[in-house]
Amino acid sequence: MGMPKPPRGKLPLSILAITVCALAFLVLLYTESITFFSPTSIFRPKPCARRYAAKKAATEKRKVAAALRRATDDRFEFDPKECSLNQGKWVFNRTNKPLYTDTSCPYLDRQVSCVKNGKRDLDYQKWEWKPDDCILPRFDPKTALLKLQGKRIMFVGDSLQRGQWQSLVCLVESVIPQGEKSMKRGRMHNVFKAKQYNTTIEFYWAPFLVESNSDLHIIADPKKRILRVDSVEKHAEHWTNVDILVFNTYVWWMSGLKIKSLWGSFGNGEEGFQELDASVSYTLGLKTWANWVDSNINPNKTKVFFTTMSPTHQRSADWGNEKGIKCFNETKPIRNKWHWGTGSDRRIMSAVVDVVGKMKTPVTMLNVTQLSEYRIDAHSSIYTESGGRLLTDEEKKDPLHHADCIHWCLPGVPDTWNRILYAHLLYV
Repeated sequence: MGMPKPPRGKLPLSILAITVCALAFLVLLYTESITFFSPTSIFRPKPCARRYAAKKAATEKRKVAAALRRATDDRFEFDPKECSLNQGKWVFNRTNKPLYTDTSCPYLDRQVSCVKNGKRDLDYQKWEWKPDDCILPRFDPKTALLKLQGKRIMFVGDSLQRGQWQSLVCLVESVIPQGEKSMKRGRMHNVFKAKQYNTTIEFYWAPFLVESNSDLHIIADPKKRILRVDSVEKHAEHWTNVDILVFNTYVWWMSGLKIKSLWGSFGNGEEGFQELDASVSYTLGLKTWANWVDSNINPNKTKVFFTTMSPTHQRSADWGNEKGIKCFNETKPIRNKWHWGTGSDRRIMSAVVDVVGKMKTPVTMLNVTQLSEYRIDAHSSIYTESGGRLLTDEEKKDPLHHADCIHWCLPGVPDTWNRILYAHLLYV
């Protein structure tokens, strides 16, 4: 028998040990060299020179320390078949700089433009998701556009999915020359075009995926909404001839009320519906969507993704802040591993896993729920709009009624969702 092979993507222990020792020696050597400039040295540099030398030494030490961490990092490169991206932790990185801001990207809605709306604490932008098992590739705009060249990618779903769409647009738009990009907005269908790449990044509004009487003209009162849980045809005619489809539906089902679910035409008025528990109605609607995908999608031409539910953080007691007001004034992620709050319905997650698992068409799950559960600090909160206008100062003083703990600031958490999507696209 030959020598056993080391695990895929990991260095042999002997090489790892040699690397660590070598880097440690460099740290020691460099530290010794710094003492040459110490106050006891006969050269006695001027105070400015000493400060410069100390600052440079600290910078170099950080670089060497970072190299040591990388050398001892035994995580493997991302492989969608082997890496579980929902297991990991958020790591604070003060040097982290988003690829865009809400002032540099002209395509963001005011609803998610938190800094432009007055948010001053930017630490929420400094946290990076670090999976336990593998290294998540950094998002590269030009590589992403090359992977999407000649293709249509469409996000389908609610306002959370619209946020993910805006995030992707902003992540790539800065590397596209001004005259080579355009945006066309409609009531339900929005299209960003990167002309030189012959690429479109699109969003289609379908908050339930199935049809409802609240699709085109939004009905604010959930009691008056009726869903056709057996039909997606009016929406789905816009999903054909798309190369990459990214679906999502969750928060609109979570009104706390039974869902008026209808079979057949809306022409029957309100007589034909049944009031069902949200999870039951959701499962019926998701099966209708799944049947359409299986009947109409050619997996050799179209790749299908499903973004799992985006958590809401409406109850601060969930994370032990009994005196808190929803997500208002939260400044750090939850540190409790596997935290799961009341804003994420396990019945819905189970329905998604069950229905998608039985489909004949391959559907890649973008499991963002657990990693997003920790991010109580990254919602729009009071730095948002309501009814088409920014919150007033008086409304900001009443976070219980006005803080938005559903949507996310951009740049922010949805950028990590797209980093995961990007990692999968590298394998397409």
